[in-house]
Amino acid sequence: MPISLLSLGRSTAVTAFLCLSIASSATAQKRYDPGATDTEIKIGNIMPYSGPASAYATIGKTEAAYFNKLNAGGGINGRKIDFISYDDGYSPPKAVEQARKLVESDEVLLIFNSLGTPSNSAIQKYMNGKKVPQLFVASGAAKWDDPKHFPWTMGWQPSYQVEARIYGAYILKNYPGKSIGVLYQNDDFGKDYLVGLHEALGPQAGKLILIEASYETTAPTVDSQVVQIRGANPDIFINISTPKFAAQAIRKVAELSWHPVQFLTNVSVSVGSVMKPAGFENDQGILSAAYLKDPKDPQWKNDPAMNEWRAFMTKWYREGDQADAATVFGYGVAKGLEQVLRQCGDNLTRENIMKQASSLDFEIGVYLPGTRIKTSPTDFAPIEQLQMMRFKGESWELFGPVMSGEKNS
Repeated sequence: MPISLLSLGRSTAVTAFLCLSIASSATAQKRYDPGATDTEIKIGNIMPYSGPASAYATIGKTEAAYFNKLNAGGGINGRKIDFISYDDGYSPPKAVEQARKLVESDEVLLIFNSLGTPSNSAIQKYMNGKKVPQLFVASGAAKWDDPKHFPWTMGWQPSYQVEARIYGAYILKNYPGKSIGVLYQNDDFGKDYLVGLHEALGPQAGKLILIEASYETTAPTVDSQVVQIRGANPDIFINISTPKFAAQAIRKVAELSWHPVQFLTNVSVSVGSVMKPAGFENDQGILSAAYLKDPKDPQWKNDPAMNEWRAFMTKWYREGDQADAATVFGYGVAKGLEQVLRQCGDNLTRENIMKQASSLDFEIGVYLPGTRIKTSPTDFAPIEQLQMMRFKGESWELFGPVMSGEKNS
């Protein structure tokens, strides 16, 4: 039967319409900003691979290894991760230079887990001005939880103020009336701890805290500050410092034959990079708080999530120290980014990255039981619980309940 030109025209028109509809549907389903394509997601990172905080460099290396693992399995939603990580030497001006390079030259989709309060403070306004996610900042400064003023910045770990409030409450309950000496880093990192400590101690802060001695990150040692604090003879020594200086302070306390109750900030609890270099004989009884499972803790020897982490380390980061909790941190936060990107699906815009990051509610197995990753459009603090722990032998021992350090909690 012959086909009329009119019928043929209608058939062609219908076919063209259907093809256009399918193409439009496919286009509508996939939305990209710079740094994302059908095959790739560019992720930027800034890490102190050199300088005074270089002990944290293993975090960036762990994350790179995790993304290599994901890529070997096909990536995320069919897209490979291109992880571009630069060194800032823990220098704010260098961090600004690297952030500009990542955003303007490399055109990354977001900057992920860049480390350090000073460096992230230096780039926060730039990132928000450019409307590029500054996601899961590797710093516990309270300022990362401010969606009203900085909607493109989000932290990850419990804030320093949250942690310090837990220590303050613990001291009031278990060491009532005991005097305190504080060593702190003279930047937002150290000052945030002081704020939380003063909040927890309340009206007693002025009476209990005998001395607060600060140090600069450019200083070679903190020996003179520890001697100064020892001179005030407090009953309790609170060591608010990054790994290199934390180990120095613990050693100096021992050299002085001083025996205060010692508290150590969570950022410096790594057995591999702090406790071992400080000398296990000098570490006994030191108190801190945790939200991660300690890889050296025998109670996690057969834990499924920690066994998964060990298998990952053995295959993908062989040179990494499995006694270093910083590698567990890097692994956990990389899983956090994986969750966000999977939730994004094919809508890989910067706006959707922040939308998904602010609607999290899940658990990661390498965190302590009872710890949940939870955010909302008005709550940019994913983790807000910690558990007290004490150093014994060559590892940390957890005790007491998982506690919230939220203000007025």
